[in-house]
Amino acid sequence: MWTNSSIFYQIYPLGFCGAPKDNDGVTVNRIRKIVDWTDYLSKLGIDAILFNPIFESDRHGYDMRDYTRVDCRLGTNEDFANVCRVLHKHEIRIILDGVFNHVGRGFWAFQDVLNNREHSAYKDWFHIQFQQDNGYHDGLSYEGWEGHYELVKLNLKNREVIDYLFHSIGKWVEEFDIDGLRLDVAYCLEHDFLRELRSFCDGLKQDFFIVGETLFGDYRQIANDTMMHSCTNYECYKGIHSSLNDMNMFEISYSLNRQFGGGSGLYEGLQLLSFVDNHDVSRIASILKDKNHLPLSYGLLLGMPGIPCIYYGSEWGTEGSKQNGDDALRPCLDAPVKNELSAFVMKLISIRKHSKALCYGDYKNIMITNRQLIFERCFEDERIWVALNIDSVPYTPHINSNGENAVDLMTDTEIRLKDGCSLPPYSLLFWKLK
Repeated sequence: MWTNSSIFYQIYPLGFCGAPKDNDGVTVNRIRKIVDWTDYLSKLGIDAILFNPIFESDRHGYDMRDYTRVDCRLGTNEDFANVCRVLHKHEIRIILDGVFNHVGRGFWAFQDVLNNREHSAYKDWFHIQFQQDNGYHDGLSYEGWEGHYELVKLNLKNREVIDYLFHSIGKWVEEFDIDGLRLDVAYCLEHDFLRELRSFCDGLKQDFFIVGETLFGDYRQIANDTMMHSCTNYECYKGIHSSLNDMNMFEISYSLNRQFGGGSGLYEGLQLLSFVDNHDVSRIASILKDKNHLPLSYGLLLGMPGIPCIYYGSEWGTEGSKQNGDDALRPCLDAPVKNELSAFVMKLISIRKHSKALCYGDYKNIMITNRQLIFERCFEDERIWVALNIDSVPYTPHINSNGENAVDLMTDTEIRLKDGCSLPPYSLLFWKLK
């Protein structure tokens, strides 16, 4: 599938575009701002944009009011369709956030239930108890997502609900020509619903991609041939920053070998969505204790197996702490910043996209210490070693290279591995073995 060699870029549109925090009902074409970033994203090497919710909602996008209308704070459906046409002309695909587990209290069908109670044609779209009350004093109770009652859980066993959601997805393909879905809280979704969703989407468009938000457990339970193509790799997300902060490369190397190790990896052949941060967690620049480790975190991201996804602005070092609330993670950013870090990330993306081993290869640990890691990615006749030294002093690894030489892809120079190669402080190297 096209995703195997792709680089994703995640944008939270309501924050990115500087929309009001609450839906004010005023239509403003803020989504046009994406077009102004298109040349930058193309040069960076981005193949697909993962858009967090863009449809009409009460506040933050995950409290949906209508699955068929773009949020007025971002513009109209035609405004977003124009953005999608420009992105496709730049060979950038579009992934939309599918929020199918729950809706907002302003969702039209739930509003009908509040108004008409037992007589509502939509009462079975939700998990309603008319004999009870709730914190909003509606005179009824309902199931909310994980105790958040501003998010009303949908009944995904109801045929009308499923048909409405599938009809909405079909309209997204028709109007915006989208290329895939990111399923919000996919770990909460009914497995039968996931299977039917996959079958429906397979018939919509060739190579339509589905990735799900999954925090824990066996990823293959819902990322497989009959459900989603991929899911979020939170295990390695945690392993990347923990290894750097704790000066313990054994953690991330263990996770990578456990997941992808040649011949025994749990998820060999499964392209998980990998990331160092996203719209729900603190930005990597705010997590790392030593800012010298920031480029190295992207070295791991672009060197490891998976589909790398970069969160908007983090590639130039934007900070944001979860302790300050979600809004701190989802800021309005104006013109892209071109600095040393973004140039470094662009270089890594270019190296990865020109390497079949980095896109498709298996994983093998070559050398591990607390502060250094060398691992191999191999595909067909191409072998690449990714070497990291997270220490503040140089390090000379003792490795058996079988007398092979290599090309340092970061500098495009030939090196003699058998002579011993010193890893500079805080360094990342990609060696292509000859």
